[in-house]
Amino acid sequence: MAKRFTLHPKHPERICWGCDKYCATDALMCGNGSSRTMHPAELIGEDWYLHGDWGFDVNELKDSSAS
Repeated sequence: MAKRFTLHPKHPERICWGCDKYCATDALMCGNGSSRTMHPAELIGEDWYLHGDWGFDVNELKDSSAS
């Protein structure tokens, strides 16, 4: 099962978002390159999930973060 993707991580700059491993920026294990993949919130803004089809249910993610 894949790890849950967060809508608004507290410190997105500390994690590589390129795969399901979510490695620390100084311990990239997947070999997808020499630098980390940024979280969409860093690139698009806080409402990033409203633009495009990300392939997950936004309401489900919002409900799970409220509990």
